[in-house]
Amino acid sequence: MTETDAAAPRERMRPVDPRLLRYASASRGFFVAIGVIAVAQTAVIVAFAWLLTRAITGAIDGMPQRELVETLGALAIVVVARAVLLWAREAAAARAAARVQTQLRTALVDAVGTLGPAWLGTRNSAQLAITAGRGLDALEAYFGRYLPQLVQTVVATPIILAVMWWQDWISGLTVLLTLPLIPLFMVLIGLATRTVQQRQWQTLQRLAARFADTVQGLSTLKVFGRQHRAAASIEQVTETYRRETMKVLRISFLSGFALEFLASISVAIVAVSIGFRLVDGALALSVGLFVLLLAPEAYLPIRQVGVQFHAAAEGVAATDDVFAVLDAARASSRHGAGHASAAIPDGVVRLDGVRVRRGERMLPPVSLEAGPGTVTLVEGPSGAGKSSVFAALRGAAEFDGDAECDGIDVRELAPSSWLAWAGQQPGLVTGTIAENVALGDTAPDEEIVRRALELACADDLEPGRALGVQGAGLSGGQAHRVAVARALYRRLGGRAAVVALDEPSSALDPVTEERLWRSIRSIADDGATVLLISHRTSARAIADRVVRLEPSEVVA
Repeated sequence: MTETDAAAPRERMRPVDPRLLRYASASRGFFVAIGVIAVAQTAVIVAFAWLLTRAITGAIDGMPQRELVETLGALAIVVVARAVLLWAREAAAARAAARVQTQLRTALVDAVGTLGPAWLGTRNSAQLAITAGRGLDALEAYFGRYLPQLVQTVVATPIILAVMWWQDWISGLTVLLTLPLIPLFMVLIGLATRTVQQRQWQTLQRLAARFADTVQGLSTLKVFGRQHRAAASIEQVTETYRRETMKVLRISFLSGFALEFLASISVAIVAVSIGFRLVDGALALSVGLFVLLLAPEAYLPIRQVGVQFHAAAEGVAATDDVFAVLDAARASSRHGAGHASAAIPDGVVRLDGVRVRRGERMLPPVSLEAGPGTVTLVEGPSGAGKSSVFAALRGAAEFDGDAECDGIDVRELAPSSWLAWAGQQPGLVTGTIAENVALGDTAPDEEIVRRALELACADDLEPGRALGVQGAGLSGGQAHRVAVARALYRRLGGRAAVVALDEPSSALDPVTEERLWRSIRSIADDGATVLLISHRTSARAIADRVVRLEPSEVVA
């Protein structure tokens, strides 16, 4: 997340973010359920105080044994009911947390798909992974502790206060005057906690990003002897995270003490007032004891909200990041409403003055036309912008100018509906070779998988062979051929009219390269529109058109 993205929702501190109800429908039923449970718990609390008062005063006044036993039996039932309601609240919270986590993760993945590769290219994938993983896992504390206590406060506190006022208005007034002290201090402490928690969360994201980048580039770092500096950098960020975590814990313990102290002092004031009036005979024992039993319960819910806020803070910070992504995707969807998504039947590609944006800069314009049954070769030295043109076609880079497929602006088309692409980075995932070749196909065709591998000169690889993270288990050349096979699979399966291959022969020997060129030519002869980037002069033999890009100064 960028600083701008993260800052907007965090400027406003709200007990419950309304976007939670918008993006996670499971939270709506959860609030209804815990609201009903909170009403029942409040009734049980009042009943418990009344029955206990009746039992104690009855024993003092010589209540008949049978009536006392009945009162104690009712008291036992209330105690059991309170335990059952507590279990029901925890069970409802656990189920709701699991459903909301699933809904938000799904929405986050969909939002990333909506925003597209261009947006994702400006973000750190490790930070997004931490947000979707550990961050959303922290919602369990948010739903299990904080939100139920918040609803309990909204429901129980005014009811208990009203009952106390009804029985003894002096005690009710005392609670009414002292109660605001707790939320006042809670807000002040919460602001400090939220700031520290945000710094801790951002440090964790930086740590994840730094670790992922270091692992990915470890071989390069080792060759240049920089692995120790990278390890020292990770150690430094880890130490920063430790310090931020200790700050969060320190504030959490101090705030817990402050809230407990305020509540204890407030209850003590009520108790002293009741004691003096009991001595004077101005207050009946049954009323005084009943009100005194209710006094701690009046302060408990709001006190617990402050305590549980710390446990939920990490989940709140993560949902801020998730909501920022979902808001961006929602705005993007509104802006792009009406975009076409149907499959492209022909695949006539036309680029006219396409200037790819790279940050605040723009590359020189590119124009070309390509149609079914042809191979269009894009060549030129490194840095001329060849791969950037492909990035624009697949939505991974913004551009000015016209880029159309069958007369439709490619920005209005989902790349998966018309384009099969293999880039210079294979982009393989954990799974079998067949699963990588048929990536995105819910019903893979084994015969087409083998045919795609054969055309990509990878028929020596067993489709059932398991690969590790990022295709671990294959050499660089093998991984590249599997990526080419994935693009060809989409074409053979009728899911793409245009095949775009970026340096497909970079890791091949001349004999295998010649075989690959024949395969690409056969794909074009079968009706595909092939866009090919290659620095090999041998690629010219299969090209119908050659578009040469020359290096040029990047223009603003």
